[in-house]
Amino acid sequence: MQFHHHGYVSGDPRVLPAAGVGIDRPGELPDEVDVLIVGSGPAGMIAAAQLAMFPGVTTRIVDRRPGRLEIGQADGIQARSVETFQAFGFAERIVAEAYWQTEMVFWKPDPADPSRIVRSKRTPDDPAGVSEFPHLLVNQARVLDYFAEFAGNAPTRLQPDYGYEFDGLEVADTGDHPVTVTLVHTAGAREGQRRTVRAKYVMGADGARSRVRAAIGCHMAGDQANHAWGVMDVLAVTDFPDIRTKCSIQSEAGSILLIPREGGYLFRMYVDLGEVAPDDHHHVRQTTIEQIIARANEILHPYTLDVKNVAWHSVYEVGHRLTDRFDDVPTDAAGSRTPRVFIAGDACHTHSAKAGQGMNVSIQDGWNIGWKLGHVLEGRAPESLLATYSAERQVVAQNLIDFDKQWSTMMAKKPEEFASPSELEEFYAQTFEFPAGFMTQYTPSIIVAEASHQDLATGFPIGKRFKSAPVVRVCDANPLHLGHQATADGRWRIYVFADAARAGEASAVANFAEWLASSSDSPIAATPTDADRDAWFDVKVIYQQDHVNVDINAVPDAFKPRTGPFELIDLEKVYAIDPEQDIFEARGIDRAGAVVVVRPDQYVAHVLPLTATDELAAFFRPLLSSKAPVTA
Repeated sequence: MQFHHHGYVSGDPRVLPAAGVGIDRPGELPDEVDVLIVGSGPAGMIAAAQLAMFPGVTTRIVDRRPGRLEIGQADGIQARSVETFQAFGFAERIVAEAYWQTEMVFWKPDPADPSRIVRSKRTPDDPAGVSEFPHLLVNQARVLDYFAEFAGNAPTRLQPDYGYEFDGLEVADTGDHPVTVTLVHTAGAREGQRRTVRAKYVMGADGARSRVRAAIGCHMAGDQANHAWGVMDVLAVTDFPDIRTKCSIQSEAGSILLIPREGGYLFRMYVDLGEVAPDDHHHVRQTTIEQIIARANEILHPYTLDVKNVAWHSVYEVGHRLTDRFDDVPTDAAGSRTPRVFIAGDACHTHSAKAGQGMNVSIQDGWNIGWKLGHVLEGRAPESLLATYSAERQVVAQNLIDFDKQWSTMMAKKPEEFASPSELEEFYAQTFEFPAGFMTQYTPSIIVAEASHQDLATGFPIGKRFKSAPVVRVCDANPLHLGHQATADGRWRIYVFADAARAGEASAVANFAEWLASSSDSPIAATPTDADRDAWFDVKVIYQQDHVNVDINAVPDAFKPRTGPFELIDLEKVYAIDPEQDIFEARGIDRAGAVVVVRPDQYVAHVLPLTATDELAAFFRPLLSSKAPVTA
């Protein structure tokens, strides 16, 4: 965290100075906004938090509830989401309060007495070590609180506008604010009254029954699995020995997925209620909490469950549905015009809750569209950037549904239906990276290059998230994770991995730094003259020597930008290897050096040689030109 560069800061440095539309921000929802977000769930809140970092962009987020969410249905936080929380500044705090999942335990019928269950196997939660962050379990409401805090501390001082329900919208062909949205007050003295808000763009994050989705003519397609589950968050007295460990429990009476919750006592159970007849007409949803508890006790035999308190419960039927698109441009018209309305999260994709994917995938939906809207509205990028949102995220959602169909089907199987006794455990271990959030790989587009130079940095696959690794900051000898230094500020990252020469010697990295700082083709040249040199691009260099052998004064000025009104020198962009965990070795980086370009949402966009300045310029040229044509 950097501060004091604009003068001494005596308060909380996480509270950034108000700027742009955050100065004297109106308390009432204005008649015109740049972005109107409908729904303050995970997708909506992360998009709002990201947009709050763009001082010139007026963003408002509305929700039909009268206030903050108190009890959320989602609770599984995959490691990819914790990486995201790190960028938003609250990973450390949410990790401290959450339940850490370190392994999963599988229970099955006892071969000697199938009426009883026995522990069959323990599986490490992250056997391959794909992330330095843990898998967490914590209430969704706390995640939303942290995103709200970030947005409120950001330059625009964004806060949710509660008590507004979406009622409809119309998109005009012309005008600065072509989307007219009708809202209805749901609380207070004006309850029931209508009002309109005009917006440049609208994002619908209003859940599985999304009215925004309906308003733009998107259709959910999919199927029901005709299988019902009761879910309950409870406090209970039990002799089941693994009550504080995530468990898959299969018995002759059915199945349970046990999810321990934060705080040491609360836990969630997904309880198998069995097959549902096609003509049931949702009658199964009338199953009482007493019936769910009774079924849980049958499945847990010989162990018992004495429920003392029920924090929340529900009954649902497994369904898998996906929209035909994630924006308001019809499929046959893609590329012909700029999308104006976007949908995200459950408004786009619904599936079972047992793989812990709903909130996690929704978070990445929201971040994806959030930074893109910010760049377009601030004039950093052309409107064609917005077409990449639907193209990228719909593929991810389809992959999620395909995976969840497999997982939820296997969870509902009876023990005797498996091909082998260890089939479920093997599937869990083999597919771990997908639910953890690390299998997403975006295909080539305006913001993802072809993998023609992937051999220069094999550990940073193009299109996948930037996998952090330890380094040492030269100026203060602090051992740090390189990826953790990237905050959710909307900037592109350019990581420059130096060749073998030392700082100050004639080298490829020195030539690259000179081009970066002085060439009109350099992406840095697009930065507004009244902004800090690193306002749009965060450039970091990593040398192959240890920190003792890097002369900070010999490092090119391109890696030590001047910042703030006093033009102070930023020394925190210069890194050396950690001798015990050499990042060049750990991530397969060529000793001749490489440049790794990372998007604002932490996905690798390009890998190229230090000498390929023309190629780097060509990659950014259409992204920095507001006159670029609209393309899909």
